[in-house]
Amino acid sequence: MTAYLAEHAFVGAAVRADVLIETNEQGTITRVTPGAPAPSEAVRLPGFTVPGLANAHSHAFHRALRGRTQVGEGTFWTWREQMYAAVAGLDPDSYRELATGVFAEMALAGITNVGEFHYVHHAPGGRPYADPNAMGHALIEAARAAGIRITLLDTCYLAGGIRVPANETQQRFSDGDAQAWAERVEALRAAYAGAPDVVIGAAIHSVRAVPVDQLPTVAKAADQWSAPLHVHLSEQRAENDACLAEYHLTPAQLLERHGALGPRTSAVHATHLSQLDIEILGDSHTCVCMCPTTERDLADGIGAARGMFEAGSPITLGSDSHAVIDLFEEARAVELDERLSTERRGHWPAADLLRAATAAGHASLGRSDIGEIAVGGAADFVTVDLDSIRLAGTEPGGAVESTVYAATASDVRHVVVGGRVVVWDGVHQLVDGAPRRLGAAIRALYRDRV
Repeated sequence: MTAYLAEHAFVGAAVRADVLIETNEQGTITRVTPGAPAPSEAVRLPGFTVPGLANAHSHAFHRALRGRTQVGEGTFWTWREQMYAAVAGLDPDSYRELATGVFAEMALAGITNVGEFHYVHHAPGGRPYADPNAMGHALIEAARAAGIRITLLDTCYLAGGIRVPANETQQRFSDGDAQAWAERVEALRAAYAGAPDVVIGAAIHSVRAVPVDQLPTVAKAADQWSAPLHVHLSEQRAENDACLAEYHLTPAQLLERHGALGPRTSAVHATHLSQLDIEILGDSHTCVCMCPTTERDLADGIGAARGMFEAGSPITLGSDSHAVIDLFEEARAVELDERLSTERRGHWPAADLLRAATAAGHASLGRSDIGEIAVGGAADFVTVDLDSIRLAGTEPGGAVESTVYAATASDVRHVVVGGRVVVWDGVHQLVDGAPRRLGAAIRALYRDRV
């Protein structure tokens, strides 16, 4: 057993002082005692301790693009060409090394669980590796090396657009059809059956990348597996226009028709929705994953997060393309973007935004046991430094508001995942020289093309 004494912690819906958190060898919280006297052996956590953060939408290799796509103008579609260029340097070894650095950056930011939306499955030209799941294994090995949990959202990606065949780069993403995709994922699921740190989920890349006759196969497979199912939805107006032109339905309506919505589904972005779309998502209790730093970086637009939440869709958060990796920034951006679009303040209580970054996100990744500091839950928690220059002067009663609206990833001091210390005093305990290692992996990815 290990005991931690949090100076202040978010327990239930309140900030409590001197919270003793006791854990067992299985990484489960066995007792939570506010106002407790400190046993001599307790590990002290000065600051404000919150549940581990959930990054519900990530593309690990996009981290290599940071800074490289900020020169000149462009659109989402020109950015996508730059993203495809980064794929050329990926193989299982280079992906493992890159992702280890990316996931270490996430751990340093307080993220204890990542939803990796994974679609780079095969070698150039679409040729399977000797192990068809080699790239998926590389990502899982990277998450384990960085000490965080992973929900690998194995993505079905078959086409370059509606009635457009996959191009040369996209052939790496395709299994040919949804049935072949499902058979490959079955093998991946078998390899990690019972693993406490890994969930194998499913994803439909988008309605433009999965032909309509293939959608039911993916939806039925996810349902059979009781697995999370994620999908990029209405990120761009062009996607909506193409879907309406071909099917006379919006993407949300098309997914509903083919059984792809529901409480285990997460619609990522959901930026350009009609009121009917919002009601469809809400009535089915489909989650909506907002990725504000990516959405503003790519000039996607501002989604109606509050309206979707009030309609019945839980809101979660992701760093997506990793323009930055900072879940506090993602959380406050949901409110601040709505302030800009409505010219009104106060759409979201800070505690609701913290829940989006924690319990709601973990649940969307198939981990309802994570996201609260509570008996029986996983011992995943993060301590924020209230004495940092950004948070100095914070009163305990306002710790949630100060953390959500002023903290950054740099204020994370300690991170515990499954009862194990992964970050201590701002230093990663498992990945030696994490910044240097990540930099080397990114440079190696581009070395032969500079």
